Amino acid sequence: MSAKFRNATNILQIALLTSLLAACSAPPDPAAIRKGWRSSEASLLDRHGQVIQSTRVDKQQRRLAWVTLADISPTLLPAVLAAEDRRFYKHGGVDWRAMAAAAFDSASGDLRGASTLSMQLAGLIEPDLRSTDGRRSIWQKLGQIRAAYALERDWSKADIAEAYLNLASFRGELVGIDAASRLLFGKAPRGLDQREALILTSLLRAPNAPPDRVARRACALALHIALTTGCAAIRAQTLARLNAPQAALPGPNAAPELIAQLRPTAGQALRTTIDARLQAQVRAQLQAQLAQLEGRNVRDAAAVVLDRQSGEVLAWVGQIGAGSSARFVDGVVSPRQAGSTLKPFLYALAFERKLLTPASLLDDSPVALTTAAGQYIPQNYDRSFRGPVSARTSLASSLNIPAVRTLLLVGLDDFHARLNALGLPLPQQPAYYGYGLALGSAEVQLIQLANAYRALANGGRLTPWRLQPGAPSSTGQQVIDEAASWLTTDILADRLARSPAFGLDNPLATSVWSAAKTGTSKDMRDNWAMGFTNRYVVGVWMGNADGEAMWDVSGVSGAAPAWRSIVGLLGGDAFAPAMPASIVKESINYLPAVEAPRQEYFIAGTEQSGFELSSRYVGPSIVYPAKQMIVALDPDIPANRQRLWLRASQAKGMQWWLNGQKLGAADAPLAWQPSPGVHRLSLQNQTGTVADSVQFQVRGVGNK
Repeated sequence: MSAKFRNATNILQIALLTSLLAACSAPPDPAAIRKGWRSSEASLLDRHGQVIQSTRVDKQQRRLAWVTLADISPTLLPAVLAAEDRRFYKHGGVDWRAMAAAAFDSASGDLRGASTLSMQLAGLIEPDLRSTDGRRSIWQKLGQIRAAYALERDWSKADIAEAYLNLASFRGELVGIDAASRLLFGKAPRGLDQREALILTSLLRAPNAPPDRVARRACALALHIALTTGCAAIRAQTLARLNAPQAALPGPNAAPELIAQLRPTAGQALRTTIDARLQAQVRAQLQAQLAQLEGRNVRDAAAVVLDRQSGEVLAWVGQIGAGSSARFVDGVVSPRQAGSTLKPFLYALAFERKLLTPASLLDDSPVALTTAAGQYIPQNYDRSFRGPVSARTSLASSLNIPAVRTLLLVGLDDFHARLNALGLPLPQQPAYYGYGLALGSAEVQLIQLANAYRALANGGRLTPWRLQPGAPSSTGQQVIDEAASWLTTDILADRLARSPAFGLDNPLATSVWSAAKTGTSKDMRDNWAMGFTNRYVVGVWMGNADGEAMWDVSGVSGAAPAWRSIVGLLGGDAFAPAMPASIVKESINYLPAVEAPRQEYFIAGTEQSGFELSSRYVGPSIVYPAKQMIVALDPDIPANRQRLWLRASQAKGMQWWLNGQKLGAADAPLAWQPSPGVHRLSLQNQTGTVADSVQFQVRGVGNK
């Protein structure tokens, strides 16, 4: 028996077996296939339904949208039918004539396929019918024939053609005509020209064939359908497109950071709380401020805007772009040292426990605290000391030494616990942060810090922030006493109390009512501006994502201008929040007048009208060095070049005396060359009366 006869017999056997499978199951509905299609991309929508981000999330295959046959160029299907199924409109699912011809050709050594579009589609729809290594078993072939008949029975030819073009693999990971057209040719399927249709058709039989082989196949197909397009042009375009990188997909890229936060699935269009317009404006403001800081080693910025009442995130910008020091780091969730932005929560705790009132006086003078790591000597930002200063001025002007003294009143453990309760999780034990916690030595996330400020704005009640619309997941908890929250907010909104450090005209002064605080971390690695209006909470961070220090950029000069610009975009009103019933107002004055008389607010039961300082603050006193201070000489600097600046307050006409030796006038800072040993410094008048004295120690080996 000849090979040709045997192959023909096999075909007849297949036909007979197929007739026994007449009672085949119904194929899925075309609508169900379209509905089950999943793009490899995911989209994020803003609160109004506008697409703000499209990103690939399925890394196995690249699929885009399902395209109707009417939206595919009329040049494509005729080319596909000419190459894959010439009698498509004449057969009922199986082209027996083509199968017989294929069988005889195969016996002659000329391998060719005879699967119709319907049979190929059946293999794409039913996983069990898919070929392995380009081959199918006899039972898979039978199943494919059965499924093709069922498709032709229940589907229209247009449905079959449309599904085939959307489900077929074209090149590598590209599945479907939309992905193939856009990523190979940079255009929608409706825009394909004749040459592009030939190239795509030539990819169907062997999607991963070398470009040269695809070009030869496209040229042969053009000759077969009698096109006038020259082979040289087809070959040139085939090699150019298949050897080039895939085209970039156009689309919005307004919120790439949120893909990692929300983790949408393939094909999902996820609605967020983001406002697309505000998102773009916030990004533009950050970029503008970075441009203003050019030359000062600032490359990164981040910002969030929250709805004060609902906690919905309206803007989330954590990546700025190509100039970033770490462009894929999301600054909104990257932990950074908080600086002075933690101070409001410290003072709120002191007010709540009635340890302080906004009128209470704190000592802004040098202090040396003994710790396990040595002495901790905090300094104010401007390296100056103001003596007695109210808690209101201390917080509004962000004085460091009064904040550390407040921490001593409140307790390190209790402040650590309060920050945790506010959603600022501190991974280390309180002792790890030490007294520096008052000055923001802990690392926090911008979104966490913004939500903690939102709690302050909402009378001390903490509720979760949200990136997706819907009912709040929690009613929250009262973390800060309402009255203490109001007092702290009132101080953060007090421009006059802020003016000793920042002046009346500063980047925190807005045209609407607002409460705000800046912060700068050690070595100027991070700076912040945090605050809120009656409707919104705005947080801004600036620095370098890789941790490199900025050059002379503080929260006031770095983050604050961007913060004020964003608040200006949001608008608002000039009305301060209503005062709780537990707050009372009292006229106060100080003796001596270290601060001007004013109206002050108190938690009921803590009010006081007069504040009189002890004699220590009334007369001349030594400001620096502090009592029992230990000064260490720097071994890398010659001792004769090191200086310790002696400072005093109210010291007109007074003299410095050190170890019984007169140094000079004390009415201005005096530079003294330190020498190792224990020293006694005194402040004396012209008659030799000692007004104040301190003992301090200098350690190190002096250079001779």
